Amino acid sequence: MKGIILAGGSGTRLYPLTKSTSKQLLAIYDKPMVYYPLSVLMLAGIREILVISTPASLPALRNLLSDGSQLGLDISYAEQAEPRGIAEALLIGADHIGGGPSALILGDNIYHGAGFPRILRASRERLDGCVLFGYPVSDPERYGIGETDARGVLVSIEEKPLRPRSDNAITGLYFYDSDAVEIARDLAPSARGELEITDVNLQYLKQGRASLFRLGRGFTWFDAGTHDSLLAASQYVQVIEKRQGVRVACLEEIALRMGYIDADACHRLGAGMKNSEYGQYLMQIAQSLG
Repeated sequence: MKGIILAGGSGTRLYPLTKSTSKQLLAIYDKPMVYYPLSVLMLAGIREILVISTPASLPALRNLLSDGSQLGLDISYAEQAEPRGIAEALLIGADHIGGGPSALILGDNIYHGAGFPRILRASRERLDGCVLFGYPVSDPERYGIGETDARGVLVSIEEKPLRPRSDNAITGLYFYDSDAVEIARDLAPSARGELEITDVNLQYLKQGRASLFRLGRGFTWFDAGTHDSLLAASQYVQVIEKRQGVRVACLEEIALRMGYIDADACHRLGAGMKNSEYGQYLMQIAQSLG
């Protein structure tokens, strides 16, 4: 399975913060926002990852993540010159996907919860069509909503419904089989001129091959696209890290624990940031797991 991070858009909801920088480079407490979606793909066991962003933002993202080899990954980059819809990421990444399954995640989505790596890997292994990830919200009229029946089977998907039939917001993480690119190619632009990811999901639903995993109690999800959600996500990560003594979305630690790099490599990465608490944490982790 190949991974795609869609880190594009102009971030206008976060102005003036994003007038001179990419939204995905803003800090969520102690690390750049893009670390969080990248960590999800890593936890799912995905090592070949395409980062899609605007021409203006790509140089900074390349400078931050490089080619991924320091983390045992293979990271490449592609442009989305204008925001033409989430589903366009599948077309931009068609060569990267190479006719196989893919995982698409939005660059401003943050996930955390016990057992999440197990859920990700299980969803990947049993993939037949698409797997969507739902999260209960108090304002479902603001989101794409997935309705399930009494057995938990996905029966409908509605985009920002006036009368929501469920509180399951469909979050910005999507697992697709090898048909996703062809489905995206057949889409017509919506009224706002974009290729909608909801339309891809609806095609899978019509085929009876769409499922929704509800991230319920014990999980947290943020769409960090507003000032309030950006602050809330940072405060959440701060509390978790201070109380539990572990780092959320620590890419180097994940790479070490997943066997992508060894303890010496992790220690070297930490030593390169030794004046920060983050770097000191990496060196401690490397020593304890080495």
